[in-house]
Amino acid sequence: MSSVCFANSDIVSKPNSSDYRPVVLWHGMGDTCCDPLSMGYIKRVIEEQLPGVYVKSLMIGKNVIEDELNGFLMNVNDQIVFAKNEIGNDSYLANGFNAVGFSQGSQFLRAYVQRFNDPPVYNLISVGGQHQGVFGFPKCPGDNETICEIVRRMLNLGAYVPFVQNTLVQAEYWQDPLNEDEYLKDCVFLPDINNNNAINETYKENLMSVENFVMVQFLNDTMVQPKESEWFGFYAPGQDKEVLTLQETPLYQEDWLGLQEMNNNGKLTFLATIGDHLQFTKEWFIDNIVPFLNNTLSS
Repeated sequence: MSSVCFANSDIVSKPNSSDYRPVVLWHGMGDTCCDPLSMGYIKRVIEEQLPGVYVKSLMIGKNVIEDELNGFLMNVNDQIVFAKNEIGNDSYLANGFNAVGFSQGSQFLRAYVQRFNDPPVYNLISVGGQHQGVFGFPKCPGDNETICEIVRRMLNLGAYVPFVQNTLVQAEYWQDPLNEDEYLKDCVFLPDINNNNAINETYKENLMSVENFVMVQFLNDTMVQPKESEWFGFYAPGQDKEVLTLQETPLYQEDWLGLQEMNNNGKLTFLATIGDHLQFTKEWFIDNIVPFLNNTLSS
C-alpha cells in the first residue's frame, strides 16, 4: 500500500559500472516504478551512495499508467510471474541482486524469492510490507480516489468472492481474523506464500537462502492494520483487538517459513521508525537501508 514522497529529482538509468550488487525495487499501491517524487528519488539516493550501482525499479505493465493500475487490479500471482520475466530478461541481474520492497511490493518480492529466486536475492528488504496481510482499508494513498473507492466497494462485496480475489490486489492479502477458514480456503495469494495450509519446502528453503531479511515497521502507521504485520505479527484468531507478535504465532513457533531458524542465525533484522506509512527521511534511509546494499558481487 501507499507511496513514498520526497523532493523532486531526475531519473537516470545506467548500466552497472561497479562491483556493487545490483538493486531491484518494487513500489507500493498507488505508486509507480518511476515517479521522480518517490521511487525515482529512492533510485537516485541509492545511486548517489553507491556510485555505479545498477538499480532497476520494476514496472508492472507496458507503461507507468498500467503500472499504477496493476497495483490495484492485476492478480498478484500474475504480477510475480511478470516480475520474474522482467528480472530474468535483464542481463545486469544475472548474478543476483539485493531487493527492496515498499509496502505491498515487499510481500511480492518475498513471493519472488520463495517461488523462483533465479536469479537469486541476497538481501531482502521490506519497507512497510504487510507480511501477515491487512484487515482494514483506512485511507487512500496517492491521488487516485476513484480507484480507491472501487477497492472499498469490492472489499465490501466480499474479499473472498472469486471475482474479487481474481481482480483486486488488496483482497489477495486480506486476512480476516473473524473468518479464518474462508481466508485459508479462498484467498489466492497470502496463505500460499505463508505456508498456511501446507509446508512448501521450496518456499522455505528459498527464503532461508537470503543473507539478510530486513523488515521495517512504521510505529505510527495509520495505513496498515495492524501495523505489526510489517514484522509478521497479526491479530489473534477470532478477534481484531489483540495482536500477536511474530514469535507468538504458529508460523514462527512451528517454523513454517524458516523464520525461527533465520532469526537464530542472525539473518532477521527488525527495524522500527517513528512516522506514518512509508514516511521516512533521506538520512534515515541512508543510515538504515543503504548498509544492506553496500556489498559486492564477490562478497
